[in-house]
This record gives sequence, structure tokens and C-alpha cells, in this order.
Amino acid sequence: MNVQDQSGSDGQLKGTQGADSGLPHVEEPGLSEADVAAAVQRGDVNVVDTSTSRSYKDILRSNVFTLFNGIIFTAMVLVLIAGQWRDAVFGLVIIVNSGIGVYTEIRAKKALDNLSILVASRSRVRRSGKNVTIEHSGIVLDDLLWVMSGEQIPADGLVVRSWGLELDESMLTGESRTVKKAAEEKVFSGSTAVSGLGLVRVTAVGSSSYAASLTARAKVYTKIHSDLQDGINTILKYMTYLVVPLCLLLVFSQMHTVDGWAAAFATGQWRMAVVSAVAGVVGMIPEGLVLLTSLNFALAVIRLARKNTLVQQLESVETLARVDCLNLDKTGTITDGGIAFDHMVSLIGEQTTLYDSLFDVVNEASPNATGEAILSALSKKGVTAGEVSRRIPFSSARKWSAIQRADGVSWYIGAPEILLSALSAPYPDVREQVSQYATKGNRVLLLATAPSTPNPETFENNELPEDLRPAAIVLCSESIREDAAETLAYFREQGVRCRIISGDNPETVGAIALKVDLVGEGRTPRAMDARSLPKDPVALAEALEDIDVLGRVLPDQKKAIVDALHLQSHVVAMTGDGVNDSLAIKEADLGIAMGNAASATKSVAQVILVDSKFSHLPDVVGQGRRVMANMERVASLFLVKTCYSALIALGVVLAGIPFPYLPRHMTYISALTIGIPAFILSLAPNNRRYRKGFLTRVVVFSIPSGVSIGLCALMVSLVLPKLTGWNVFDNPTQLTTLRTCSAIVVFALGILVLARVSKPLLSWRGGLVVFITAAGVAGALIPFVAKFFAIVLPGDVAGRYLLGGLAFSILVFYLVQYLVRWCVRILRRRLFSASHEIRRR
Repeated sequence: MNVQDQSGSDGQLKGTQGADSGLPHVEEPGLSEADVAAAVQRGDVNVVDTSTSRSYKDILRSNVFTLFNGIIFTAMVLVLIAGQWRDAVFGLVIIVNSGIGVYTEIRAKKALDNLSILVASRSRVRRSGKNVTIEHSGIVLDDLLWVMSGEQIPADGLVVRSWGLELDESMLTGESRTVKKAAEEKVFSGSTAVSGLGLVRVTAVGSSSYAASLTARAKVYTKIHSDLQDGINTILKYMTYLVVPLCLLLVFSQMHTVDGWAAAFATGQWRMAVVSAVAGVVGMIPEGLVLLTSLNFALAVIRLARKNTLVQQLESVETLARVDCLNLDKTGTITDGGIAFDHMVSLIGEQTTLYDSLFDVVNEASPNATGEAILSALSKKGVTAGEVSRRIPFSSARKWSAIQRADGVSWYIGAPEILLSALSAPYPDVREQVSQYATKGNRVLLLATAPSTPNPETFENNELPEDLRPAAIVLCSESIREDAAETLAYFREQGVRCRIISGDNPETVGAIALKVDLVGEGRTPRAMDARSLPKDPVALAEALEDIDVLGRVLPDQKKAIVDALHLQSHVVAMTGDGVNDSLAIKEADLGIAMGNAASATKSVAQVILVDSKFSHLPDVVGQGRRVMANMERVASLFLVKTCYSALIALGVVLAGIPFPYLPRHMTYISALTIGIPAFILSLAPNNRRYRKGFLTRVVVFSIPSGVSIGLCALMVSLVLPKLTGWNVFDNPTQLTTLRTCSAIVVFALGILVLARVSKPLLSWRGGLVVFITAAGVAGALIPFVAKFFAIVLPGDVAGRYLLGGLAFSILVFYLVQYLVRWCVRILRRRLFSASHEIRRR
């Protein structure tokens, strides 16, 4: 087969046009029907498996069959078996919490199942000497595929013939410039033809194609890392070690309080023994914290959706608040993919006259992107169209266009290297200027003129005249997003290290980075060619510390850069819009895709900026900070309950006394002192910067408060029966009254914990504490509420003892807080002295 480039000098199609398809006549017949059938039989078809690594069954299993749900479900079943359904309402948290998790992950699964780089359309192939139109999935290996301007290439191939075929491969390589393809050159699926026509022999289909291989590597579901969720899971893990043995001990202990196993089953007292044991177990599990975390994330997602920011995983909201490294793709993130006219450097004559000529020479019927940018900029300067007698439109094959104005003067614009090569004089100074501007990242065009009336054949034959001379250098650049500089300044203020990573020339990228003031204070960013980067991950991590801009980066290198930053314990976010960004976006702690990104990139990203506005990222940071800071407040409330529940359970086992309260008492107390205020506090505005050590701070706050509440509740359960002469083992009414007294002490101290968490109190938070206190007291006085929650207020004598016990409990609570603060201060002083002594030595 004679394979050669078929582009003519004027870029027009040569050969006989096919009557059926408007395509040029070629001798190659393409595959026969038998060849196609054989390829289908072998499986060499352009079909990609769309399944993900997680089925619906896996998603349900991972969210429903958890340790947390298992403990709560078992406790709920035991209470229901005991016939005390009012004490089982805590089990509803399983349904709500599991539902939120299942919904989120199914949504992510559907996004991954819809993963496709290619736009759904039909393709034209040549088979048995005819041009036929088929679906993308009908393409087979060795098919002859027609590639036309505006179409996306559905499979990898080798160019057989080219009629000025020019491709945009930015979605695959990150390189923003188009690439002209000649015979014997490779083309890849996912790239788009911007001009010309080509006949391509398919060399890879389906999962074997380049785009599909990138997709397959990105197309694995991964659960995003969450500091908040990790802290909660750590709490649950350690509580499990306590729950199982304490639960067994509580059952034995409560059976003993009702005269043993035989008597318990004979009299039916086993039911209350089981309920009492469950009360201890449920109190130790911060079930509301798990639910509230999911709800808080979900509310943040809804708020961001109103600002055109789509969050595909709930935990992503917090991640950007923790990010300290932000890797930015240039095209689509810093720039919008368009062209902007910067200015014109005059080489002859006045600027105004040259503007008129420049406007006319690019003012075609269908100007390209560069022409549109020039026309838009000059129109704003008041330049209007002049009279043009003849025109040669721009051709990507020719790389220039021309006009002849009414005064007979001809004007030409195009690629400097093409026009300069046709000049009779060398013009070294012009060549030097062009080179310098190009090095700085500009897109350079040359405006030239031929003062004399050209030979008519020159225009007819689309030739450059001999007396052509340069008139001006026209400078264009990629259009930078209006919000880029402001958003980058925000992240610098927040201590986030930003880097631009691109497939473009590093000098071009560096020039754009300077325009948006990437490193601040007008300093020049440090740029480097990615081909010079070390391959060793450790060496790469060290090299990245001194680099602000990377050019000529391959998709695998982008992923390697993210991995290297992880080695330095950085939390990394990656933005992008091309398929070449998908691997790095998937590997990053937080992947961010633009709304105009390739579908593959959007499917693997956790956050999508629907309107492609970079300026939405500070909103994501704000929501993440609000969630983290507020959840630290409310986590302290829940962990305090976990601490005192564990201590009370242990005290009950050791002392052999009835449990101090019922599960419904704990439901009442938790709702008022933890659940309702925690929900309100979690929604409050909070822009505090993320600080490491979330779990440590929560534990340090919670343990002293929890210990003091647990000790006071046990004290009431042990001392009050002795003072009042109650027989709580044989008298159910006295036992219920004692449990109410213990619950009142826990409620009162819970209000004090709420007050500490809600500081400063000279605001609406103080009003919240007052309201919760009033609601708790009012509820105990309402008959049907008191009956449902088994609240039996003590009489005069027991009431006076209870008031004394409350006063003593409050004193103990504040004494413990004081002692803890005193111990912490002493410890800090000793640690400071020790470290100072070490430095001195």
C-alpha cells in the first residue's frame, strides 16, 4: 500500500468526493465482512467493561454489617425480647446512619459505572470498499476509521492518510497546543480532531486502548481518608474492648441483684436485669456522634451544591480543610482553555494603523480561536472592519492567511517561522524578538505586509510575495481565569503550598504562574522540566520542595508526584480536567475536577466544580473547617457520656447494685444535653484553622468530666438508699425513684459539660444552655413525658438529700476540672524545662 500524506498546498481535500459520504476517494478497501466477523469472534471489538470493583451487595454489607451496628442491634434485640419496647428506641440510629452511608456509596458507584472518556456518537469506517456509519462499539481491530474535524477519536490507531489532520490531545497529555498528524503517526482514543481529515487504521480497541488503560487504573473505588471518621472509629474500637466484657459482667451482676438466675427467670425479673445491662452498653456507645457526623457532612454537601460545587463523597468536605499541598493543572484550572490577545509590538508605522490591518486580516467568516480573541480585544478598543477586496482564509496546513485591502496593500498574518522563511531579507532582530517572546510563554504571530500590488497569480496560487516584510509581532496567551490569582492568594494565606503541574512547556507554564503570582510578592516561580525529575520516590519528594512549576509532565508522573508528597506526610489535593489528570486525582487525598472536565476525570474526583470556577475552593475549605471545628466540640459531649457510662458500668459490677438508670433515662438525658445541642452547635459558623490532634484534645477534655459524672452517679446510687432507708432490691417504686435521682444528677452535670463546650456563653450559645436546662426541668413535670421516660420525682426527705447530693456533685465536678488543669500546667512546665535543658546541653 502506498501510504503518504495527501494534503494539498491550500489545505483543501484532493481526490474524488464520495457521493454517499462526502469523503475523498481512496483505494484502500478496508476490512471485509468476513474479517469483521472474525475480529468479533476473537473479541477484538471496541467495548470496555463498565463494572466497578464494588457491587451493591458489597456496599450494603460494608455499611450495614459494622461493629457499631452489631452492638446497637444486639442491644436492641435483647430489650425487645425483654418486652420493653420503649427502651429500644435507640436502635433507630442504625437505619438512619446506614441509609446515609449506603446512599453516598451507591451514588459514587453509579458515577464510576458511567465512566467514559469518549463522547457518545457514531463513527465512519471503510469496509469492503464502502464507507459505512457504525456505533463506537462496532469498531474492530484493523478497521479503517475516518477521523473528521470536530470528532473525538474512539480507538487508538495509525494514520494511513492525512489531509491536514490536526488533533487536540490536551485531555490525554495536558499539552494545550494542537498536534498535526502525518502518515505513519499514532493517534490515541480520547483526542479530538480540530481540523482536517484523516484515515486511520485501528491498532487497539476496548480495554487495550490508551484512554481505556488510564480509565481502568483510575476506576477502582476507594474510601476517602477522614481524620474525623478515623478519630470516631478509634473511639469505637477501644470501646469495643470494654463493651463485650462489661456487658457480660453487667448481666451477671444484674441477675445477682434479683436473687440469681433461677429466681430471675421464675419471677420475670430477668427482663429488668437485661434492660439494666443494656443501659450500660448503650451508654458507652456514642451512637449519636456517628449519626451526627454523617448528617453534618450531608448538610455541608447541600450547602456546597447551592454554590455549584458537587461533592461525591461526604468525607471530602473535611479533607480540603486539612490539605497543605495543592497541585494545580494549568489548562482548565488556572486557564480556561481559551486564547487572549495581550498586545502588539509594532515594527513599522503607527499602532492605530496596524490595529486596523490586524483586525481586517483576522476578520474571516469563521475565524479560529486566536482570530476570535484578537477581534474581541480590538473591538473593545474601538477598531472596526475596513474594506477588503480579496482574502485568503487561514489554513492549518498553510499556517497563514492574507487580505488585499482597497488601497492595494496586502497584509499577511501567521506563524512567524513560516512567514520569516519567505522573506527576502533575514531580519535577525525580528527572529530574536520572536524567540524571546515565545520563551516567555506567549503565542506569537507575525503581521507582515507587501506594500506593492502583488502579482494576481500570487493570490490565486496562495503563495507568499517576494517583497513581504514584517510589520508587527502579535502576542497572545492562554486566557487566565479571573478568579485564579485571588484564589491562589487565599491558599497562600492559609499556609497551603500550591504547585502548577502541566504537560506544557515549563517556560510557558512558569510565565502563566508569574502572571497569577503563584508564590506571592511578585517572585518568579521555580520551574523545571519533569523529564529531569528523579524516579526514586524519596529523591523526588526532596526535589519537589524546591519546585513551584513543573512542565512536560506525563500522567504517570503526576501520580508519582502525589505519591512522593505523601511520603513527606503531606495532605495533597489535585485539580484537573483532562484524562491525563485522572490517575493523580484518584491518588490524591482530595481530587477536584472542573465541570468541563473529561467524564473519566469527573467520575474519579471527590469534588466537582460544576461551573469550573476555581474560586469555589475557599467555600469548600470553609465548610470543611466548620465541620471539623464544630464536630470537635460535639465529639467531646459524646465522649463524656462514653466515659461516665463505662465507669458506672464498672462500679455497678464491683458494688453489686442495680444499674443507676434505665435506657430511656439515658435517651432523655442524651437528647437534651448531647443530641439537640450538638446538632445546633455543629451548624454554627466556625472558621478556625484545622489543627492536628483532634482525638487527643477530645480525650483530654472528656475523661475528667466523664470520671466526675460517673463517680457522682455511683455516689448517689450507693449513699441515697442508706440515708433514706430504701430497699431498692425488693421495692420497684423505690428503685425507680433512686434511678430518677441518679438521672437528675447526670443531667445536671451534663448541663455543666454543655456549658463548657458552648463557650463563649455571652452569645446565643448561653441562651441555648438556658433553654436546654429549662426544657429538661419542664419535661420532668409533664405527666405523660414523665410516665413515658419513667421519671418519678422523690418526696420531701429524699428531695432534700438529692439537693445536697447535687451541690456536692457540682463541687466534685469543678474540683476535678481544677486538679486536671493544675496537673497539665505542672506537666507542661516540666516538659518545657526538660526540653530547654536538652537544648542547652
